[in-house]
Amino acid sequence: MPAVDGRTDLAVLVPVKAFRDAKARLAGVCSAAERATLARWTADRVLDAAGTLPVFIACDDRVVADWAEQRGATVLWRPGLGLNAAVDTSMTDLHGRGVRHVVVAHADLARAESLASVAVLGSVTLVPDTKLDGSNVVALPTGTSFEFAYGPGSFRRHLERALALGLPVCVRRDPLLAIDIDTPADLTHPLVQEVLPR
Repeated sequence: MPAVDGRTDLAVLVPVKAFRDAKARLAGVCSAAERATLARWTADRVLDAAGTLPVFIACDDRVVADWAEQRGATVLWRPGLGLNAAVDTSMTDLHGRGVRHVVVAHADLARAESLASVAVLGSVTLVPDTKLDGSNVVALPTGTSFEFAYGPGSFRRHLERALALGLPVCVRRDPLLAIDIDTPADLTHPLVQEVLPR
C-alpha cells in the first residue's frame, strides 16, 4: 500500500483503537486475548479491502502502529484525541498531503470488500450499519468543513452535516459493509460465521 507523495485522488483512513482495549462489549463471551485477536483480524480484513489504495492508520498505540507499518500503511499518530478529533485531524493532514478524497472505514468490519467502490469523487457517501444508526464507512472530499460525529446515532448526524454544507450525498446500503462486530449477537451473524476464524 503506497504512501501518498503529492496529489492523489483517493486514500483510505482507518482509525484503530489499541487491540488490547477493543471490543469490551464482548467481554462476556471472549477473553481479553480473544478480543485482541479478533480486533486485529477485522482490522486486517479492512486493510485488505483497501486493495492498492494508500492506507493511513490513525492511532495512539505503539502495537497498532507497528502492525500498521508492517502492513505497509502510513501511521498518523493521534495521542489522546478521541475518535472524532483523530479523524478530523487526519482529514486535514491528508488534505495537506494532496489527497482529494478519503474513505474512512471502521476497523471492525468483518466483511469489508472493495472500499474503493464506495467513493464517488466530490460527493459524500455514507454506509450505515445494519440498524441505520452508526456510520461504518464515510467517503468524502477533503478540504471541506465537515466534522465527524461518531457515536450512537452518527449516521443521521453525518447525513445532516453533509446536507447542511450543501455537499452531494449518497446513502449506500451495503449488506457486507453494514456488518460490524460490536456485540455477542454480531458474532453469530451468518455472514460473519462464514469467515470468522475458529
